[in-house]
Amino acid sequence: MILHFSKYHGAGNDFILIDARKIFEKELTDHEIKKLCNRRFGIGADGLMLLKSSKDFDFEMLYYNSDGFEGSMCGNGGRCITAFAVQLGIIKNKARFLASDGPHVSSVEQNGLINLKMSDVSNVFEEKGYTFLNTGSPHYIKFVENPDNIDIVTEGRKIRNSEKFIAEGVNVNFVSKYSNGLYIRTYERGVEDETLACGTGSVAAAIAYYSKDNSIGTNIPVKTLGGKLEISFSETNVGFIEVYLKGPAVKVFEGDIDISSL
Repeated sequence: MILHFSKYHGAGNDFILIDARKIFEKELTDHEIKKLCNRRFGIGADGLMLLKSSKDFDFEMLYYNSDGFEGSMCGNGGRCITAFAVQLGIIKNKARFLASDGPHVSSVEQNGLINLKMSDVSNVFEEKGYTFLNTGSPHYIKFVENPDNIDIVTEGRKIRNSEKFIAEGVNVNFVSKYSNGLYIRTYERGVEDETLACGTGSVAAAIAYYSKDNSIGTNIPVKTLGGKLEISFSETNVGFIEVYLKGPAVKVFEGDIDISSL
């Protein structure tokens, strides 16, 4: 089976995107997805997304981590699939789509950046030594003096596989104050490695930092290894609403691959 794909990245967080509005001859298996995402034996990516038809939305986003298994919401992926929908002619500059955590809206701005509305956040749990919250995916936030002084993979993997988190998994973020915003490095479950950016992690870091020091404001620039993101939100007495993730979504290339060879 010959599969046509496009490759995108959002601040270095990269994805394989497939137009799945037409029925596949067969569904992709977890083994095939894992091989497609492999950086030596496949296309290479942090994850794979299927763009599927939806009766009530412009499209549906189905996301898989590079381990081959279906994942939770991916913020950088949501921006990339918006750009992909523009490429396919499904939308012009605004989208309303369905993801694993519910409906999302997104828009392409004049500077090419894509602004994605994320899920509301109702609970921020301050634990001993870290903050935990769910922004479409579960995140462990640890504030440190400088994330670059941390062995992200070793420490992130240790926390992700700890007794408390091993069953469901957790994304582990090391965050510091940086200029007028935040600097973040993230170990992602499902990828089981550090990624160059994490959208839901950046949202989680911004809300977690604001919860302990609201002098940072509600429009927060976030620096990642792969580029810059911008988080904005509004605080209410029941949590955080109007949560937006803004950043780049760049097409790298497109091509065809024979998945029978994987």
